[in-house]
Amino acid sequence: MYLSLGEILTLFIVGTVCLYLFSSTRVREIALQHVARAGQRDDFQLLDQSVHVQRVSLSRDTDGRWRIWRQYRFDYSYDGVQRRQGHVIMLGRKLQSVVVSEQPRVLH
Repeated sequence: MYLSLGEILTLFIVGTVCLYLFSSTRVREIALQHVARAGQRDDFQLLDQSVHVQRVSLSRDTDGRWRIWRQYRFDYSYDGVQRRQGHVIMLGRKLQSVVVSEQPRVLH
């Protein structure tokens, strides 16, 4: 059985897409773990227990290698009532930052 160049190219593309989807699922799980840890550290509650991809691009890491840069959005609350949006930024599988606004101060 011989495969034509078109069939080999199709298999390569399908394989690449499958690897990307598997990788992005794992990176999303890692981002969710980082947000949960930041919530415990900074005393906010992660709502919906999920992060959602907002932006994707290519960027270089500190070693100069190309990595997939992803920005995820998540909802959180300090008091359980007011919903806010935060962001977590991943470069490859490494955390770049978790961005949340400061907790509102109560003046009594």
